[in-house]
Amino acid sequence: MASKQYTKEEVAKHNKQGDLWIIIDSKIYDLSKFAVMHPGGLSVLTDEQVAGQDATDTFFSLHRYEVLLKPQYSRLQIGTVVGEEQQIFPRALGALSKVPYAEPTWLTEGYFSPYYKDHHRRFQAEFRKFVETVILPDAQAREEDGKRPSQSVFDEMAKLGLIAMRLGPGKHLQGRVLMNGLVKAEEFDYFYELIMAQEVARINARGYFDGSGGGTYIGLPPVMNFGKPAIRDKVMEEVFSGKKFICLAISEAFAGSDVAGLKCFAKRVKDGGRDGWVKWITNATFADYFTVGCRNDQGGMVVLLIERQEGVETKPIKTSYSTTAGTGFITFDDVFVPYQNTLGPDNGGLQVILSNFNHERWGMACGSVGAQRLVVEECLKWATQRQVFGKPLTSQAVIRSKLAAMIARVESAQNWVENVTYQMTNMNYKQQAALLAGQIAFVKKHCTETAQETAKDAVQIFGGRGITKTGMGRYIEHVSEPKNTNLLGDTE
Repeated sequence: MASKQYTKEEVAKHNKQGDLWIIIDSKIYDLSKFAVMHPGGLSVLTDEQVAGQDATDTFFSLHRYEVLLKPQYSRLQIGTVVGEEQQIFPRALGALSKVPYAEPTWLTEGYFSPYYKDHHRRFQAEFRKFVETVILPDAQAREEDGKRPSQSVFDEMAKLGLIAMRLGPGKHLQGRVLMNGLVKAEEFDYFYELIMAQEVARINARGYFDGSGGGTYIGLPPVMNFGKPAIRDKVMEEVFSGKKFICLAISEAFAGSDVAGLKCFAKRVKDGGRDGWVKWITNATFADYFTVGCRNDQGGMVVLLIERQEGVETKPIKTSYSTTAGTGFITFDDVFVPYQNTLGPDNGGLQVILSNFNHERWGMACGSVGAQRLVVEECLKWATQRQVFGKPLTSQAVIRSKLAAMIARVESAQNWVENVTYQMTNMNYKQQAALLAGQIAFVKKHCTETAQETAKDAVQIFGGRGITKTGMGRYIEHVSEPKNTNLLGDTE
């Protein structure tokens, strides 16, 4: 960090091409060599209101703060202004946001909640640090190049027990060291899982979000709940170790959400059998195991656990979101499946498949609300710093109306999700299935609809920046399509 100090008068002398300094929030940057390489062109920097001047307002009307933190730009700082101190500070890694409504009320100073205890708060603080230091950098890189999430991230998640924790409370957590001992298996409830979903959603990388465990979230529970002990334990440990991956394969071009209409066919031969194809399967391209729903020769449905082998082929499918999710088309060509890999009874496949829908839909609702909060935060920051007609954007009544609507939507969604989560925490599995299927379906519908409305309003607030993949509006562009508002995944 440069420690030399200059007066504003000294800075003002460096105001032309080849000798160009500017001030940003009390810090002085020498752009003499950089100016000709400036992505926005040289003329922006040689403008009389920028060159040799305090360009703080101009800079922040065009750039995000993190630009200044990048090594190639931070090294341009040569000193600070005499008598001035830094006024703008980025949020520290893992810290809570100070922007109103950027955090749920239980994380907001002065507010209370009947749901969360001190151990939830400690977990949230540590988990956010993990997300921002380990997951976020990889997510940004993989969203850009489309590759699957890095193995190193899965290794780190496995080390902390996070892969197992994402499957919710249960026997599978017993005996495990969770978050280096911070979390006790007996205390772990659905509010921990809610926290995880909302924190990971803040990375604003929908394809990566699914790629980093979406297949496990929906593909492993049938194995855990219906698999024979030897198969169940083997697969669980391999997946929880982060070394192998699993996906749920029930979507078809013919059936879609009509699970009972599946055409994939399994013929019973001596000790096993399987043939067919499935489509639009998250994590398919890199999965080692496939939890597959199909028709059987008895006229019913069966669910099989199929290991990647000869006759199993996966091809990537280009969708509207990142290929880092590993969405693929799977074909099974005369694949032999041992009978012991049957999940549940021979004709009980539909029950096996539907058994996880409540948890899947609830998880989508949790993540959707987390993503909406990030949008609200971005819009509030932008509307405050953006100047139009000589005033902040917030001076416009129509903008304030949109912001108020966005806040109302995310707060209502948060409260509904928390209420449902509380019911889940106090019900066993059978009670959840009997009493919460409707509630969870409704809350999922509400959250995805509010997400779309909020994304639409956010684009209006950001204007052209809201549909630009880089710069100030890049977070908004990412959620501006249904692909990234959790609309997909069964029905709205």
